[in-house]
Amino acid sequence: MSNAPAQTVPEQKETTSSVAVPCVQPEPMVTMADYVGPFQKTIGLFTRQLERTSVHLPHYKPGAILCSLELKDKFLLFVRGSYDPVIFLTAGFNAGIDQADANDPTFGHGMSGYGKRFAADYADQASFRFFKEFAYPTVFGEDPRYYRLGTGNGGKRFVHAIEHAFVAHTDHGNQMFNFSEWLGTVSAVSLSNMYHPGNQRGFAPSAEGVGYDVLGDMGFDVVREFWPEIAHGLKLPFRTTPISGSDPALGPTK
Repeated sequence: MSNAPAQTVPEQKETTSSVAVPCVQPEPMVTMADYVGPFQKTIGLFTRQLERTSVHLPHYKPGAILCSLELKDKFLLFVRGSYDPVIFLTAGFNAGIDQADANDPTFGHGMSGYGKRFAADYADQASFRFFKEFAYPTVFGEDPRYYRLGTGNGGKRFVHAIEHAFVAHTDHGNQMFNFSEWLGTVSAVSLSNMYHPGNQRGFAPSAEGVGYDVLGDMGFDVVREFWPEIAHGLKLPFRTTPISGSDPALGPTK
């Protein structure tokens, strides 16, 4: 009879390994080079501004999430949007309207008055982008991009676009309240009162301004949702397959 000690078999513990689902990059955005025809530059400039903050949900890969934007990506999103030609055109147009309506009368008249109004209107555009595309998305871990549904009937997609004013995505692809939309708008409107001496002060005028800006963003989201169909419906000259060499989140690379 052997006196050797009995060997004990280590207890087998069942282990489970959680494999992280890799994120996927959104489809390449449409660039100026994707449009050909007599209105190439005009359409390209408008579309670049529209597509920069729009992404397609990855329908082609069930369970997948879009790759999130890092801190530097959100900052570049704000910076590139702030010097886009459309922003300067919008500020110039708004400054002309303000001059014609004699808004901010302390700015004066003539080219000097127009220059001051242009600077103030451009500051409006830049501050909105800073708060809504960089500052608050960074604080709340929010993805500042609009997630285009792209499929389904028109009513469902319209509601999806309107809901974006209230429902956003986190950096990890989950849904959350759109803090950036509301806090960013309130912050930008409040800041605007500091360099627009003609603005009416008080809660009611500020609340009205916030409401108009949110409604404007809802309309822009509807355009972003249906832009591919709008472009094709108007027979605008654009390729169905974007060219390679573009940053899907931030714009074309050089």
